[in-house]
Amino acid sequence: MLRVAIVGMGPIGNLHADCYQEFALSELVGVCDINKERADAASKRLGVPAFYDAGEMLAQLQPDICGITTGGYEYSSDHYEPTMQAFEAGCNVLGEKPISNEIDKAEEMVALARKKGLRYGVNLNHRFTPLARKAKNWVDEGRLGDLLFINMAMWIKNPVESSPWFHLKALHPHTVDVMRYYCGDITHVQCFAIKGPGRSIWSTAHFNMQFANGVVGGLTGSYDIERGHPMERCEVAGTDGRFVLEDMFDQLTLYPAGSAEKTVITNTAFGPFSEKTFADTFRNRIQRFVEQVFQGVPPKQIDGSGADALAAQKILAAAIESVQEGTVVEVK
Repeated sequence: MLRVAIVGMGPIGNLHADCYQEFALSELVGVCDINKERADAASKRLGVPAFYDAGEMLAQLQPDICGITTGGYEYSSDHYEPTMQAFEAGCNVLGEKPISNEIDKAEEMVALARKKGLRYGVNLNHRFTPLARKAKNWVDEGRLGDLLFINMAMWIKNPVESSPWFHLKALHPHTVDVMRYYCGDITHVQCFAIKGPGRSIWSTAHFNMQFANGVVGGLTGSYDIERGHPMERCEVAGTDGRFVLEDMFDQLTLYPAGSAEKTVITNTAFGPFSEKTFADTFRNRIQRFVEQVFQGVPPKQIDGSGADALAAQKILAAAIESVQEGTVVEVK
């Protein structure tokens, strides 16, 4: 059984903790937060020791996995220090997204995991639903033929005005990762952004993308629209057909080229898929990481890895540069 400790006991950290306690392969052994009240509350609820310093917890408990569920500026500024501490302590790490909006620090985190031979995953949970995996199988099996284009969209009302680029940096690690999951590396980005009514940040944006394999793509996102159903849509098309995936776990439709017939898989309580809440997507992602660590999967083969998360942030950095410069930007 894998011993797990978590740094950062806000709502997301507590959600991670609940997942680890559900799995047969993992045992939650400690929680940590610099906010003593949060750490103590989580400790009491979960029945594990509380710590207020990550380094002390890592030294005492020597966990196999350290969950990094801190937040900070743009949801990411507090990830770096405890992640580096965990790797130095020899822990595999599952962190929250964004990996870091400071690209140099994200590169250091990925590099240290690689140097230590440790597994580094990030909670890019939108790629881990059963329907998302089914769609990936269709792509891998050639059901779509040669890929041509991908269209992605995600919107949710978020009034936070913490930074000019908060919407791009905080929301779109998910959407960009899904696009890379199906179509591979992105080489060039052009982005247009607007400030929604009453907003001081770039709260709605559209991205044009070129992939290394020649696929073209579009991504539209917004922090200005009230959350409805669905709030996320992914369409991938090729020479032999296309699929449309709504909300990543709600409904998946395959449209074969030249045929009036289509395959529709709807996620209902009566079907093989029963995901209906945000927590379900966390459970899938976290369980996958636990399984891969338990199985000794090579670090380079981790699904939704730190390297994947870093690639997404580099694409978003290029998108921001595109808005600022008014041009197409090569992703480096």
